[in-house]
Amino acid sequence: MHAWLCENPVGTDALTWKELPTPAPREGEVLIEIKAASLNFPDILVVQNKYQIKPALPFVPGSEYAGVVQAVGAGVSHLKVGQHVACLSGTGGFGTHTLAPAALCMPLPANFPMVDAAAFIMIYATSYHALVDRAGLKAGETVLVLGAAGGVGTAAIQIAKAMGARVIAAASTPAKCELCRSLGADATIDYSNGNLRDAIRELTAGKGPDVIYDPVGGDFAETAFRAIAWRGRYLVVGFASGPIPALPLNLTLLKGASLVGVFWGEFAKREPKANAAMMVELAQWYGQGKIKPVIDRTLPMAELKAAFARMQSREVMGKLVLTN
Repeated sequence: MHAWLCENPVGTDALTWKELPTPAPREGEVLIEIKAASLNFPDILVVQNKYQIKPALPFVPGSEYAGVVQAVGAGVSHLKVGQHVACLSGTGGFGTHTLAPAALCMPLPANFPMVDAAAFIMIYATSYHALVDRAGLKAGETVLVLGAAGGVGTAAIQIAKAMGARVIAAASTPAKCELCRSLGADATIDYSNGNLRDAIRELTAGKGPDVIYDPVGGDFAETAFRAIAWRGRYLVVGFASGPIPALPLNLTLLKGASLVGVFWGEFAKREPKANAAMMVELAQWYGQGKIKPVIDRTLPMAELKAAFARMQSREVMGKLVLTN
């Protein structure tokens, strides 16, 4: 097997493509031949030693991937050789093969393309857990999605529309706003054109959004929170812009609003049955055409560094996927 190896977590330039022994699965594991792997923001952070989870060195990055089971370890009964699966295991995806915990593998229904499967779990699980489980989103409510043209943003638009909500999508360019409208967003806000708070107020007739979905953080967080509706729920999903904002807590009092943390990975560990039921429903929604990953482009696995550069330039709309 071959894989991109991180031996020194100082950034993407230090990754090297190496031949490694193909491992045999241990108890509870499966060996997967990787067909596609997607990039997620934590994949950049982990090779920079900036992520909260720090794998032992050396490691193969790549948190999310899809492929074909090549071998199963002892105690694995729900997966078999030849089965198509998707997995989000945190590492191992940027290569030709990997070992994965069988419990983290999602068996794929028939006619589920590998590229879509590799870009599915993180964005839809995060967005469903945020909007449905944490925010308790109801039909008819208004959702503001920040960073709406990114991976989790595009998923949030689709899930909110599937729940019967009105969606306002905020993005940084006219092209990204157009993408959001094509996904069903009822209105869009271009960050680069005008005042965010005024635009939110205008699009909600002064009421504000009931739910704000924020995977970005940074400078827009306080502005958006100041425009939230009475009893609104502000979903803290991530900090893709870099800076972690500090919100004045008196705003939660004045708005009767809630700051709600969203950590899907921990939810999946602590509440595995609820997570499994959620993934079954999401797979059904995919089959019904309610949700489908937006693929910015696919690149060969050998072009991982070019893919990272594109992600860091903030040009990506939806998900980047590497293929073998």
